[in-house]
Amino acid sequence: MLKQPDEAAASRTATSARAPEPETGTRASRRPAARSSTEYRRSPRRKKGSQMKSRALVLGGGGITGIAWELGILAGLAEAGLHLGEADVLIGTSAGSVVASLVADRVPLEERYATQLEDPVDEVADRLSTRMLLGYGWAMLWSRQPEQYRARLGALALANARMTPDERRAVIASRLPDLDWPDRPLKITASDAHTGEFVVFDRDSGVPLLDAVTASCAVPGVWPPAQINGRSYIDGGMRSATNADLAAGYERVVIVAPVTVGGGLVSSAARHAVELRAAGAQVSLVSPDRAARTAIGRNMLDPARRAVSARAGRAQAAAIAEEVATIWG
Repeated sequence: MLKQPDEAAASRTATSARAPEPETGTRASRRPAARSSTEYRRSPRRKKGSQMKSRALVLGGGGITGIAWELGILAGLAEAGLHLGEADVLIGTSAGSVVASLVADRVPLEERYATQLEDPVDEVADRLSTRMLLGYGWAMLWSRQPEQYRARLGALALANARMTPDERRAVIASRLPDLDWPDRPLKITASDAHTGEFVVFDRDSGVPLLDAVTASCAVPGVWPPAQINGRSYIDGGMRSATNADLAAGYERVVIVAPVTVGGGLVSSAARHAVELRAAGAQVSLVSPDRAARTAIGRNMLDPARRAVSARAGRAQAAAIAEEVATIWG
């Protein structure tokens, strides 16, 4: 997959420092609100005779257009008889946290897809500025550990938000018709803005679904950190655009990723896919094709490109349905 320009610039700037590989250590969370980060980092090799769980759907970050493209992909695959929303676990990061939440409540995908074709009156257009992209690069350059990098991005986010946390929360609420956690396994990722600790929210975290999704979508330097139980949280995509390693232990994994690149202290979707396969999983990594990249355009935070991105995802689904079916069963 080709990088979208804003994301590509961030990646080029960040990786120029030749930072060390992502974290491999383990440490326990200091707060009960969410699962700690690094316990998920590596996909252990499947031991002989061990039993894997069945199917995982991983939905990655990609802004407003990423939400639309993902829903187009899922609706198109459902039309072809592949109901990915029936996964045993849904894992959502940033834009993917919105889509995972929408899919988990069992409302027909056609209805969710149709909303992406409507006038995006509740969305707010923005973009990552050059100054913010340079800030990402500076944070990478001066960080030796992933949590240190994310903490620096958290500081950048706290100093540069362009709306209030309540205003941003209202935007996210407009995307989620049902604000209750579903009765199905759903994992939503974020990072502590002060410590950089990666966290995973679920229905047992004691955190409202709306706040978890708001945190996961809090792009540093654009949107304000989400406030949860006295802590500030930023986008889960600052660790990985997909955090697909959370699917470790599942036999069949489909990763739907508007952004697949990584580098330095940010793990790529491709790397996660390789690790999952090495652990014994069957994995399909779906990213935008050329037509979808054209539809998404240069700015993933542009609501004006929502409908065309959704249609592009749906069109692409027809071309990938057979491949995905071999994984999904």
